[in-house]
Amino acid sequence: MRALDGVSLHVAAGEFVAIKGPSGSGKSTFLLAVGGMVRPTSGTVAVDGTDIYALSSSERARFRAEKLGFVFQMFHLVPYLSVLDNVLLPTMARERDDARQAAGDLIERFGLAERAAHKPAELSTGERQRVAMARALLNRPRLILADEPTGNLDPDSAADVMGYLADFHREGGTIIFVTHEDLAERYAQRTIKIREGKLDPGSPEQGEAM
Repeated sequence: MRALDGVSLHVAAGEFVAIKGPSGSGKSTFLLAVGGMVRPTSGTVAVDGTDIYALSSSERARFRAEKLGFVFQMFHLVPYLSVLDNVLLPTMARERDDARQAAGDLIERFGLAERAAHKPAELSTGERQRVAMARALLNRPRLILADEPTGNLDPDSAADVMGYLADFHREGGTIIFVTHEDLAERYAQRTIKIREGKLDPGSPEQGEAM
């Protein structure tokens, strides 16, 4: 069975789309393909008018740093780095003179100012996800790719994360959010269902491409 089978989807700039399906349905593979981390065996992935798999590996890494933000269920924080240094990680691929100031502003915005020097192991689960959100927003991306970001959180922390994503969307950002839960549907403009690598024929697929 193919992880993804004949998937075709257009997401409009500024849209909030939820991709919903059970475990093993292909939704995470879809997100990784859009994010330039899993090359499809055929077809094209275009983000902001760029065929990302026509880029070299280094060009694709820079494109990700400039255009995309990632938020994952497991956070993917570097355990030996502080909160501040974890938030600064995207600047490794895109240098910014104001990066440290921008990271500090985000850390304060997410209520983590007193935790800036702490390591991930010293944080609560909700705090770790807030660090991941700050990291995703550091380079002011056009698109956030969210893979089950509320899956490990208590209801209050999950509501906080969804609130931050809603703020990003209201400011004109685009979000693709994959989930097997119902929470994202309260915020998404449309929900696309996926099963066994295929989009549900009953799901709305139309929209202008980013």
